[in-house]
Amino acid sequence: MAEIKGSSFQPNYAVPPGETLRETLEFLGMTQAQLADRTGRPKKTINEIISGKAAITAETALQLERVLGVPASFWSNLERNYQETLALLKEEKELRSHKEWLKKFPTAAIAKFGWLPKEDSPVRKLKVLLNFFGVAGVEEWIALWQSPQAAYRSSVSFQRNPYAVAAWLRQGEIEAQKTECKPYNLGLFRKSLDNIRALAIEPPEMFEQRMIRLCAEAGVVVVFVQELPSTRVYGATRWLNPVKALIQLSLRGKTDDHLWFTFFHEAGHIVLHGKRDVFIEAKGEGCRETDSNDKECQADQFAQDFLIPSDKYQTFKKSGQFSLPAIVQFAQKLGVAPGIVVGRLQHDKVIQFSKGNTLKKRFHFAEN
Repeated sequence: MAEIKGSSFQPNYAVPPGETLRETLEFLGMTQAQLADRTGRPKKTINEIISGKAAITAETALQLERVLGVPASFWSNLERNYQETLALLKEEKELRSHKEWLKKFPTAAIAKFGWLPKEDSPVRKLKVLLNFFGVAGVEEWIALWQSPQAAYRSSVSFQRNPYAVAAWLRQGEIEAQKTECKPYNLGLFRKSLDNIRALAIEPPEMFEQRMIRLCAEAGVVVVFVQELPSTRVYGATRWLNPVKALIQLSLRGKTDDHLWFTFFHEAGHIVLHGKRDVFIEAKGEGCRETDSNDKECQADQFAQDFLIPSDKYQTFKKSGQFSLPAIVQFAQKLGVAPGIVVGRLQHDKVIQFSKGNTLKKRFHFAEN
């Protein structure tokens, strides 16, 4: 059956241009042999064109124009459309064989977020999914995202659910393409982090665009991308090219202590680690405290010290005063949000996880 979508019509078969040529000859009362004589083409070639075994070349199209009075562009367009239809039919046959691969992606959630158009048929879903990833086919996707050389392969979180995480990462790349960004400058980026730290006390409508702009001026793109179900990712860091880095945040945890720690953790990867590294932060993963050389531990330490300087934190811990007013006062002295201090104290098990949560600000993605 043919597929009808809207006002478009896409046949499930291809009609060779030779069929139209045969009808034209019948209308004119001309034989294939006569056409061969008039065009100077072998009879075998004319027969193969009519039977669909040979293509109409640009030269042949011009000869047919002179002999039959039908424009060369007509014959060339017929041939082009025929070849395109053959390619589409071949592609659809191949895509149908990948229906099980498609099921590995949370396509309903991806479409719900507006990253993909909603489609009903598996073939159409596969097409828009491949377009979303910017790859020609399933094999190319596997080579780019799952081969031994793939940049993301070493991440435990990516290995756990490569299809959902890949979609989340890809959306980050797409969002990053929309952001103008100057070439990376380490000194300028460090300076921007000082300014961004001061924004941590502000509401999202105040800090979001300012932090994005400050980072972009230093060569780092910051994007917020809602996490897909089962990905459990907080953030990711990678270099899009030698002069452009990307920090991608999911708002997982939804509180200011999670957001700001994740941001400065990712910033630590950019400042401290190589441009070939890819870091994906997910629940249940991170710093192995027994390994001081672990890059996740280094990024953790960078974030902790940047948000709450170690000497001031140790002094506060020794005071033993962890009432909510005391936490607020300490946060004010530091120039950070009280929720950040609460999160640090909870993480270090200085206070219970049930204490101080009223001081945390909660964030969420705006409804589209």
